[in-house]
Amino acid sequence: MADKNQRAHARAVLDAAAILATDDGAAGAEGGADVITINARPPRIDIKPRTDIASAPPSEDILTKWKAGIRPVNQDTKNIIKIDDVIGYDWWTGGGITEKSVSTELAKFNDEPCEVQINSPGGDMFEGIAIYNTLRQYKGKITVKVLALAASAASIIAMAGDERLMGEGAFIMIHNAWVIAIGNRHDMQECADYLEPFDYALRDIYARRTGEKASKIENWMDEETFFSAEQAIKLGFATALMSKDSLTEDPAATKAAAQFNSVRKVESLLTKEGGMSRSQARALLQEIKGGKPDAAARENSGTQDAAAAATHDAGNNDWIKGALALSQSLKA
Repeated sequence: MADKNQRAHARAVLDAAAILATDDGAAGAEGGADVITINARPPRIDIKPRTDIASAPPSEDILTKWKAGIRPVNQDTKNIIKIDDVIGYDWWTGGGITEKSVSTELAKFNDEPCEVQINSPGGDMFEGIAIYNTLRQYKGKITVKVLALAASAASIIAMAGDERLMGEGAFIMIHNAWVIAIGNRHDMQECADYLEPFDYALRDIYARRTGEKASKIENWMDEETFFSAEQAIKLGFATALMSKDSLTEDPAATKAAAQFNSVRKVESLLTKEGGMSRSQARALLQEIKGGKPDAAARENSGTQDAAAAATHDAGNNDWIKGALALSQSLKA
C-alpha cells in the first residue's frame, strides 16, 4: 500500500481536478506571491490491493550526480534554510526536508531577508509543492542559492527565490511528475489524469519564472533536462552566478551520504525497473539486510520505528553489495 502519511499530506496540500499557477502581483518583499493553488480535487486514486500511488524516489542517475558535501565557504546571512537532503521524509535516515521543517524555520525570521541553500536530488513532489508555496507566501525577500544540484522536486523549490543564484558547476533538473502506480488500464488512466494538472502547474511556474514559452518548458520536462549554471542563467531559471571561491566540499559529508545513496539507488531500480511499490522494495531491502521484517508496516503507522530499524547498524554496509547485485540483474 502507498505510504499513509504521504497520502494524507498530499490530500491536505491538494484540496482539489485542476491545479493552476496564479500570480497575485509582485513576489516576496513586495507582498504578493505566485503559488500553486487547487480549484478542484484531481480524480482520487482509491487505496486498494491493486492500486499503489506514491512519489517515486530520486533516480539512480540523479543520485550519482549529487555531491552532498558541497557547502558555502562563508555564511553571510543569519536567516538560512538548508535544503540539503531528499525532499520529504526519508525512510532510510529518518531525515529529509519537509514543509513543516521549512515553515518552522521561516517563522523565526520575522519577515526579514532569508537565504535558502539548495543541494538536493529531489524526492516527494507533493512536499516540494508545499515548500514552494510556503516560501512564495513569505513576506520577506528570499535569495535561493543552488550550491550543486536542484533536481526534480528541489527545482520547483528553487523557483521560489526572488533572487536565484547558481554555484559554478551546479545544475537544475526539471521533469514531469513521477509516481509509483500499480493497477489495470483504468487505474493507469486515472493516475495519468491525476498527474496531468500537476505537470501543467509546474510548467506554468517554470514558464512564469523564466519567461520561456510553455511549450518549450513542456519539451524540457518531457526529456528530463539538466541545465548547467550558465544555461540556467541564460534561460531564466537563475538570475546570477555565485563567485568561484564561495563554495567548498566537505568530503566526509559526501562519503557519509554515499552509503544511503547506494540504498536509494537500489530502491529506485526496484520500483522503476522491477515494478515494485516503495513499501515492497523497502521490505525486500530490509530482508536482504537482515532487518526487522515489519519495518515497512510500521512506517505506515506513522511512528519513527521504521527509520530506526532502517538505520540500525548503519556502519555495516556489506549487505548493500547483495542489493546492488540485485539491481544490476534488473538492469541487465
